[in-house]
Amino acid sequence: MSFKEISFIIPVYNRPDEIHELLQSFLKLEGNFLFEVLIIEDGSTVPAKAIVEKYIDLLNITYFFKPNTGPGDSRNYGMKRAKGDYFIILDSDCLLPSNYLNAIDSYLKMNNVDFFGGPDAAHPSFSPLQKAINFAMTSFLTTGGVRGKEAQSKKFQPRSFNMGLSKKAFEASGGFGNIHPGEDPDLSIRLWDLGFKSAFIKDAFVYHKRRISWIKFYQQVHKFGLVRPILNFRYPQYSSLTYWFPSFFIFGLLLAIILFFLGINFALLCFAFYFLLLFVLASVKEKSLFIGMMAVYAVFIQFLGYGTGFIFSYVNIHILKKDAIQIFPQLFYKN
Repeated sequence: MSFKEISFIIPVYNRPDEIHELLQSFLKLEGNFLFEVLIIEDGSTVPAKAIVEKYIDLLNITYFFKPNTGPGDSRNYGMKRAKGDYFIILDSDCLLPSNYLNAIDSYLKMNNVDFFGGPDAAHPSFSPLQKAINFAMTSFLTTGGVRGKEAQSKKFQPRSFNMGLSKKAFEASGGFGNIHPGEDPDLSIRLWDLGFKSAFIKDAFVYHKRRISWIKFYQQVHKFGLVRPILNFRYPQYSSLTYWFPSFFIFGLLLAIILFFLGINFALLCFAFYFLLLFVLASVKEKSLFIGMMAVYAVFIQFLGYGTGFIFSYVNIHILKKDAIQIFPQLFYKN
């Protein structure tokens, strides 16, 4: 099985500079593949149209402008208008390595799957903050490592910054729902229930820039935490104890600090060893002690944001039985 033509679907909101960098990476793709690029402007006040027009003669590219209805609906908008038999969904803050399409083509020739995803990586040109956050989101020592386990179990949930989807799977599922974030695992679960197979293609990675500050990173992972109990409530058969890990970590760290002041040091020493291990691995990977220190802080922010969001959402959804849309309207777009 292989693809005949791929349609890249890229929603964008007020990020024309990112689109320029992403389209530049398209020009360096290796292999003789047919593909089109659809840019879906999601009601931006700073549009990317002028940037896109510079690539009209260089790429098979189409630009659409629509009212702001969120990334999930924008991706559906693009897939409804795409011509390919496979769709690849990217975030605007990504860059493609030159071997990207070769990696996907090689995998699909040997494996019959209808949706897939790949990992993200930090490009050498990224800032220390971007590299530190990338480490926190992808290291096997953090919740990012859960994705690797999913890949091994053949129950991988592709993330929408780097996700492939057959036209057949899109038409059967109707595409993304109105929840955000969390629209990608929601779609993955619905596709599984429809009988479609997913896959993790380790060589089909993208460079994910994550142009965010510490505050925005906390807000992002906090939303991830809020969303997961909602998905667990919708699809209890796919809930997992691993989703509790950040919350357990935060409560465990708080307990360790309390025990330290009561004269019991062992628990806090365990946490200190964990943070030291994070520091060493990040420093070695990025060849920078500074990035190593930032990575430790990024992991703490990741666990704090996700863990507190998860607990708050779990109490409201699973214990108090409140309606998710009413209690968390910011997580749902009105399409």
